[in-house]
Amino acid sequence: MQTSKKGARVRAAAAETVDAVVSSGRSLDDALAAFEKRIAPDDRPLLRMLCFGCVRHHWRLQGWIDELLDRPLKKRDSVIRALLAVGLFQLIETRIPDHAAVSQTVEAARLLRQPKYAGLLNAILRRFMREQMSEQPPASDPARYDHPEWLIAAIRRDWPDDWEGILATNNERAPMWLRVNRRRGSRESYQQRLQAASIRASSMPGLDQALRLHEPAPVIELPGFAAGDVSVQDAAAQIAAPWLLGNCSGRLLDACAAPGGKSAHLLELGAGGDALTCIDIDPGRLQSVNENLRRLDLTATVRAGDASKPGEWWDKKPFDGILLDAPCSASGVIRRHPDIKLLRRATDIDVLARRQGEILSALWPLLAPGGRLLYVTCSVLADENDAVVGAFLDACEDAREDDMLQNNNIRDVMRRKTFGYQILPGTAAMDGFYYACLVKTP
Repeated sequence: MQTSKKGARVRAAAAETVDAVVSSGRSLDDALAAFEKRIAPDDRPLLRMLCFGCVRHHWRLQGWIDELLDRPLKKRDSVIRALLAVGLFQLIETRIPDHAAVSQTVEAARLLRQPKYAGLLNAILRRFMREQMSEQPPASDPARYDHPEWLIAAIRRDWPDDWEGILATNNERAPMWLRVNRRRGSRESYQQRLQAASIRASSMPGLDQALRLHEPAPVIELPGFAAGDVSVQDAAAQIAAPWLLGNCSGRLLDACAAPGGKSAHLLELGAGGDALTCIDIDPGRLQSVNENLRRLDLTATVRAGDASKPGEWWDKKPFDGILLDAPCSASGVIRRHPDIKLLRRATDIDVLARRQGEILSALWPLLAPGGRLLYVTCSVLADENDAVVGAFLDACEDAREDDMLQNNNIRDVMRRKTFGYQILPGTAAMDGFYYACLVKTP
């Protein structure tokens, strides 16, 4: 009985978390942080799996719910709709026995103070199994691809030969990549330490600090993590620091620096801490930058500032290199953050593109002649990538693209665009990233 109660509490917390994302527009990480406090630590992996799964497969689950309900639920009972999604997800995507999934989901309605819906939940979940509805073809493209219609259209327009693969990759679980701190040891030696800890990992040619874990692991289980021997960072993001430093030395700026992974990588590769300035518009997010640097025993100048308004924070001394990891739709990291599919809107893209152009134009005067600016996004949408860079190059007479890849070993994983290079999600198990290197002509 006690086990059943625990299971029901997990389902109830999952429903509240999913409802917070779907109905209130909260980020999944933020909602999880709020609701997982009620759950015992050993049950939190199950809670995360249910929440990520329901958000990742939102459109397919909602299509079934619409078909199963005789009449729509009232808006104030949206948490019951989320609980239905939790129940259906267990039946189709987990190894949880069907009887346990149904009974504990029904009991969760009582914990949510909605006992009147217990019978409805039981009937709907059993009907779903009885009629084998999971075997029926989806009724719409959003249900078929588990993406909003506008995003399907945008990705299909920009990647006519790859769009279905991108959408499929977005619905997978993201792998866990590590960046070995070469100031404290080689990738090969750290891989041996992982093996001794029974953690399997694979390396990637061309990125001499990257290791991909075969199975994700808590950071507390990673040898030397607390001491700064290793960090968690996707391999595609690890391309940025060596590319910027390839032909660049002197003063560096990491604009939009939070959470600080690329800043730390620059310092690990030899950038001087007294020469690196990290800014971010959100003072709260700078805490993560400082925490990362402190764990790795690194130093840099960290300050709050709007990258589009350098007059408020710039000391008037030119930078020799600028890393602009521009705010974007994050459409290249959906498998890592599936709530992006629910939180983003089609109208956001034009707003983001304008913002990206404003920041790029504002930072360019800060760059010394002969200096280089690396424009980066984790988006796969052309409007945020080569369209922004192309418009900037058309308007700026002293800017040109340096289309020479600093590391030719990664050429095969990058797609050449009109301007810049794109990595598509899932290529070599990496996230989706866009890169364009711009040089200021003397």
